[in-house]
Amino acid sequence: MQTELSRKPYKFLNRDMIKYIAMFTMLLNHIATIFLTPGTWLCELFIAIGYFTAITMIYFLVEGYHCTHSKKAYLSRLFVFALISEIPYCLAFTTNGIMEFDGLNMMFTLCVCFGILYALDTIQSRIAKACLIIFGVFISLFCDWALLAPIFTLLFAWARNSAYRTRIAFSVSTIIFGAFNFLGGLGRFPLATNLLYTLLSVIGMGTAAICILFFYNGQRMKKGKSFSKWFFYLFYPIHLLILGILRLTLIA
Repeated sequence: MQTELSRKPYKFLNRDMIKYIAMFTMLLNHIATIFLTPGTWLCELFIAIGYFTAITMIYFLVEGYHCTHSKKAYLSRLFVFALISEIPYCLAFTTNGIMEFDGLNMMFTLCVCFGILYALDTIQSRIAKACLIIFGVFISLFCDWALLAPIFTLLFAWARNSAYRTRIAFSVSTIIFGAFNFLGGLGRFPLATNLLYTLLSVIGMGTAAICILFFYNGQRMKKGKSFSKWFFYLFYPIHLLILGILRLTLIA
């Protein structure tokens, strides 16, 4: 399958290239969230573009779960970098003062999603499986991308190895995300403004879907695999730490 994909000239994006794009869009989202004025066109645009990242990370988490040589090592890396990232995360997103608890960062969310995948993959009892999934969804309430990340994980797990189902998973994920944003805007914005913000909010996720569905070749970079692997883990806490320090510098 991957060989067939790689022979199609329009399938020119590999996994690492898409992840680099995701890191950049995440940076734009975080810059907007921390430094820009909410409601301004630049802030809303950067935030919308940044929504490319989360669904991309979850898609590749599901793919990586089934491709990794060691699920234990994979989860251990996620958990260690979740711990490393928590202080930078809280430092960056504190709105008043130096630092306050702002929930658990996205790496913890990915750990929860990994646990959901493991439950789907290994638990035989439907009741036990359902209970563990519900527990994972509950834990996500304390994390970044609460509720949505587990839902996306379940959709991509259901869609695995099916291009048709993957299209459905991306479509449903985007609709659910748009609905969350629309409902969150009720009472806060006029209807026309709320609809505009809702449409803007799905730009990033829609772009992620297009990149993966139409341009992803199913492969990794041929060179620099080790560098890319650790860059993706290190970028998250390092960029948050830098943004947090800049925030403190500006309020000093």
